[in-house]
Amino acid sequence: MRTRIVALAVAAATLAIVLFGVPLAIGLAQFALTEERGALQQVADFTAQSVVTDLAHDDIPSALPVSRDDTELALYNDEGKRILGRGPRSGDAQVGQALYGQISQTRTAHDLVVTVPVRGEHDINGVVRAARPLASIYRGLVPVWLGMLGLAGLVLAVVWALARRQATRLARPLNDLARDAERLGDGDFSVQSSAAGIAEIDSVGHALNSTASRLDALLARERAFSADASHQLRTPLAGLRLRLESTLDQPRPDWRSAVADSIDVTDRLEKTIDELLLLAREHAGRHGAPADIHALVAEIEGGWTRRLADSGRALELVVAPALPTPQASAAATRQVLAVLLDNAELHGAGTVRVTVREAGEAIAVDVSDEGAGLDPETLPAAFSSRPEGAPRHGIGLALARRLAEAEGGRLVLAQASPPVFTVFIPSRWEQESDAAEDHRRDVPDVQLSGAERG
Repeated sequence: MRTRIVALAVAAATLAIVLFGVPLAIGLAQFALTEERGALQQVADFTAQSVVTDLAHDDIPSALPVSRDDTELALYNDEGKRILGRGPRSGDAQVGQALYGQISQTRTAHDLVVTVPVRGEHDINGVVRAARPLASIYRGLVPVWLGMLGLAGLVLAVVWALARRQATRLARPLNDLARDAERLGDGDFSVQSSAAGIAEIDSVGHALNSTASRLDALLARERAFSADASHQLRTPLAGLRLRLESTLDQPRPDWRSAVADSIDVTDRLEKTIDELLLLAREHAGRHGAPADIHALVAEIEGGWTRRLADSGRALELVVAPALPTPQASAAATRQVLAVLLDNAELHGAGTVRVTVREAGEAIAVDVSDEGAGLDPETLPAAFSSRPEGAPRHGIGLALARRLAEAEGGRLVLAQASPPVFTVFIPSRWEQESDAAEDHRRDVPDVQLSGAERG
């Protein structure tokens, strides 16, 4: 690329020099010939003035004025014969033209010739002929032409240097792009091409950066899915295994119930995998269908009442009678609540309470239990990552907060001990009648236990 740019620049400069220099050289030659004609005219006029008296008395001058070495100066009588100086022995056409009283300036094959008449009182007494070889005139132009050629060579050298520098400047960002593309092909998604200051190259670099960012985000989502799936599936799988082992070790008459529970668990696991895949593939906007808060509450009641009852614990659900419509996906909301309930079961104690209420422009869902709550020392890191050595409510909270924030909501620890986690789900009131709004304000919250709702 650099060679082509340099060759193109030098070729363009050469063409420009030829188009400009050749006419200039020809013009200089024409100018030199014009100047030489004027000089010969002056020499001839001066010579004619110096010999006019001698010719008027029919005398032959003793000598002609001294001229330049290469200028031939001759004097002819009124019959066209040379009587003094250097020149053709007999007068040529230019001399004959001067004998008729006309000044002649002519360029022959080899000379530049000027003839002027020597005028007497009544007649033309003779002719002065001044000539100079064209080769002598052109030799005088050789230094000028050589200077022009030297200047042209200097211009070409400068153009070559500038073209080489510009080609290097253009090629460097392209080389950087090629190197970044190779790194991207090798799996380095942290590639970020720097701006080159050239619009076309910067556009390519921006596209490369966008591609690297998308691939990096895709890889991060795949890794997040692996981590989320590992966390969300580990506990249910462990519970399923314990239940099946318990049934196998202590066969009971109602084994069908244990098998049915196991099938329910596998269905939930399958649904969890589908939702995690959906959340991992989507990276912007809402994820899937919007949540139906009442359907989610029903799922919690149906899935967690028996699960908590097996460990001698109760589930209480408190749902406001009128709620706005959630603006978050059902998959993300379900996974957030699953994390909170799972933590309450594994790391909490006593009754688990789920309270769904209106909170301004959001729906607040409080998940609490009667346990000791989070260790104050691990509280700052509870939502950022899985705290090492703190196997309590911190597990999965980072995932839950990330999912809530991705849907435009928030997840906060409303109370440390006993623990109360609150997830705020963005929502809005649909166009409803004033009567429904009044009903929402007037009717108190309804508290349901798992048994009552069942």
